[in-house]
Amino acid sequence: MWSFTSGAPTRPGFDSRIGNIFCFNFSWSVQGRHYFTSKIMDRLARVFTRYRYTGTWVVGFLVGLCTGLGALALARSHRALERASIRRKVARSSPNNDFVPIQLQQSHSIVSGVEGMIGNTPLVRIRSLSDLTGCEILGKAEFVNPGGSPKDRVALQIITEAEKDELLVPHTGSWIFEGTVGSTGISLATLACAKGYRCCIVVPDDVAEEKATLLRRLGAVVEAVRPRGIVDPRHFVNEARTRAQSWKPNHDEPCARAFFADQFETDANFSAHYEHTGPEIWTQTQGHVDAFVAGTGTGGTLSGVSAYLKEVSPSVLTVAADPPGSGVYNRIQYGVMYNATEAEGTRRRHQVDTVVEGIGLNRLTRNLELGLPFIDAAERVTDDEAVRMSRWLSTHDGLFLGSSSAVHCVAAVRTALRLKAQRPDTRPVVVTILYVYHRLRSADSGSRHLSKFQNDEAMQARGLNVVADIADILAPL
Repeated sequence: MWSFTSGAPTRPGFDSRIGNIFCFNFSWSVQGRHYFTSKIMDRLARVFTRYRYTGTWVVGFLVGLCTGLGALALARSHRALERASIRRKVARSSPNNDFVPIQLQQSHSIVSGVEGMIGNTPLVRIRSLSDLTGCEILGKAEFVNPGGSPKDRVALQIITEAEKDELLVPHTGSWIFEGTVGSTGISLATLACAKGYRCCIVVPDDVAEEKATLLRRLGAVVEAVRPRGIVDPRHFVNEARTRAQSWKPNHDEPCARAFFADQFETDANFSAHYEHTGPEIWTQTQGHVDAFVAGTGTGGTLSGVSAYLKEVSPSVLTVAADPPGSGVYNRIQYGVMYNATEAEGTRRRHQVDTVVEGIGLNRLTRNLELGLPFIDAAERVTDDEAVRMSRWLSTHDGLFLGSSSAVHCVAAVRTALRLKAQRPDTRPVVVTILYVYHRLRSADSGSRHLSKFQNDEAMQARGLNVVADIADILAPL
């Protein structure tokens, strides 16, 4: 039994400064007064002593309270260390802490192979949206990449790092496996052809047929599985992982290997955008960026670019564009990864009933987690808004948008209007990501959605409006 007399325990060797023993000595202030956990613990100990509250339950109470506060301090320290790690990456790339922008390749330069065509994409002013909002809404034209999307950057980074670690060796019959709804698979299949690999892509069976067809034309083996939750071993990502793990080389190719790309969890995804896409945007705008808007397919683009822009200019607003069924909006706004479709009694085979492909998450991926400290806000976008925005831009700007790019543009307009309301005498610059083009090879272009998102009859059957009208999106917030 413990007992306290004159502020000290009767047991020898027991320090009366309980706060210093059990808790981190961190502080906070309220209305100008500063509070320290160690001092608070000592005061509690004196209160218990004065009123003769003795017994093991007293010590248990104090230990529990101190442990809880210590855990909070540890969580804060972990977040600070994560930010510091990102800052060290910037310091390594610029030893004198002086930002040196990358040099964009000139159009007359010669690049080596298809991988040399990846990156350094143009930044396009979306004329109609810029004029209507009084802002500068710019789209990073990722359709210029050979595979037609920013996933080319990720695929190249993943393969390059795997080769560096000797997990992949070209021209040995090695296989690359991945589970994807299309765009990353297209990028991996494109680079696999160019670098001497074979590719197996596992997709959900409700993916747009144009994407599956293009994957096959690029030489990939395409396997379709029923849509399931990520915790199910038969989810398309888990199926790809299983196939990579169970693959065995044959006698004719003894040096062949199997590699699972793991786009959702690999740090190469984040690094591709932190080291390339972010610096390109900063250079092209000459450092004049007020906001960056992007969706979260794996979380890599939004996280990587946001982390970079926040390092070079902390005032940049970073915004997640979130489609129906995704839990990212609630995670960023309220700290909980949740969507109403996940409520008990509402679950169904097609958990997310939306026309949007390629973006939206219901779990915290490694790539999204890396960027959370750098993401400021989120915008929800409905299917109806995305469909009408795509029709507006194809009519007024000649941009044939896919679903995720349309979501980006709706969120970019709302972000621009908010910034304009705060700074009416300026023209805020908002940058987003576009996967648009008229050619079949473009990722998320309208041509890959002809059977779904760009099919007016299919959209009307879902009760969606296909008229090119965005008046409500442009309305003051």
